[in-house]
Amino acid sequence: MTYKIRFGTDGWRGKIAEDYTFDNVRRCTQGFANYLKTIYSAEQLQQGVVVGGDRRFGAEDFTAAVAEVLAANDIPVHFAGAGTPTPVISYSVVERGAVGAVNITASHNPPSDNGFKVRDPNGGAIAPAGLKQIEAAIPDSVEEVSRLDFDDAVEQGLVRPFDPKPAYIEQIRRLIDLQPLREAGLKIVVDNMWGNGSGWLSELLAGGSTQVIEVHAERNPIFPEMSRPEPIPPNVDAGLAVGAREGADAVCIMDGDADRCGFGDENGHFIDQLRVYGLLGMYFLDIRGERGPIVKTLSTTSMLEKLGERFGVPVYQTGVGFKYVAPKMMEVDALIGGEESGGYAFRNHVPERDGILANLFLLDLMVRTGLKPTQLLDRLFELVGGPHYYERIDTRLESNEFKEEAKARLDSAMPESIAGLRVTGKVTVDGYKFELEDGGWLLIRFSGTEPLIRVYCETLHADKVQAILADGRRLAGLD
Repeated sequence: MTYKIRFGTDGWRGKIAEDYTFDNVRRCTQGFANYLKTIYSAEQLQQGVVVGGDRRFGAEDFTAAVAEVLAANDIPVHFAGAGTPTPVISYSVVERGAVGAVNITASHNPPSDNGFKVRDPNGGAIAPAGLKQIEAAIPDSVEEVSRLDFDDAVEQGLVRPFDPKPAYIEQIRRLIDLQPLREAGLKIVVDNMWGNGSGWLSELLAGGSTQVIEVHAERNPIFPEMSRPEPIPPNVDAGLAVGAREGADAVCIMDGDADRCGFGDENGHFIDQLRVYGLLGMYFLDIRGERGPIVKTLSTTSMLEKLGERFGVPVYQTGVGFKYVAPKMMEVDALIGGEESGGYAFRNHVPERDGILANLFLLDLMVRTGLKPTQLLDRLFELVGGPHYYERIDTRLESNEFKEEAKARLDSAMPESIAGLRVTGKVTVDGYKFELEDGGWLLIRFSGTEPLIRVYCETLHADKVQAILADGRRLAGLD
């Protein structure tokens, strides 16, 4: 039976050598080429497609396989190759005037996986309707795939290798003044999680008194000291320990493809992604004095609504994934867009997560205010009515039958209270979100990239976090 390629929250991902094979990557690329031919003229397609990837197993060969198929379809390839951060690939689309991009990456998935992401001419995620079109255009057999040898394609000028770094660095310099960061005398630990972000912050912050110490900077596709390159505990624990041992002012963390941001304080303690998004919102609205809409997925912090109300900017909520966030950012000219997993995008850049830039903005927040990360959190909490507490539990699904039973159970669920807090509403945009009287929430949803059910919560009551999660697991039939 032909393996059916499905696009989840952000592209297609599979287990290397089982689902994720060269034949299936080529089929997927042919589907993308077929899709592009339906929406662009032959002349427009000559603007080309950017192709790059991460540092996972076989990345060089998989990116070359993509280039060969696109070239055979007479679509020129701007070839960045493996080891290119996702935000750099996305910016290259805009910088080179391309019609889109293919990015070979499984982002924060386990080392056994790889993935296939596509981007539009803005460098952002393609909307769900477009992904469905691509899925439908994927041929059932590799025999229906066109292919031109990589070296021949280079010789014919259809594959054009280039270095995307200089243009991206110039863009960073337009968005943030790096000199004060270089001269601030900070000691920064950077945990690259063995991924694409290696070397970037060291280069951008070089030339002053600020010291950058990089860890997990080598290429190692099995991701030692972590189960996966996802910037959350316990994967970040080793890097945070280095920050504490070195007496660092902050720990900057990036996931495997450098599109997600994690952050640690001056004590080597992790600052969760919801609090980081709150800090970024405060940075733009309160410190830089900028104004504009905020876009957030329903799985991230309600602190943004409170900041939006305080500073007079609208806040829009979307489903989970940048395939929802990116189009909304473009629609409303958002100041910032982000999600619970640590992905944040910014105005005047590309509607794509950028872990490099997000970490630089957090450092700039420290330098402009002269405050340590713990002090910045205190300032944020003063603006939003106190500390907000967040946690998430992921559980592997037992079977598709259990998934359907859980969905039926959650469809009808409408409890009066959760952990003693009155339920004020239920949102089913993406999963099942129960809004609580303290402004917090419980969310239960199924992962779009892995066979997982996720239970999340945010609350102003630290002593109720575990009770909220337990009630969520019971609602889903997990306990």
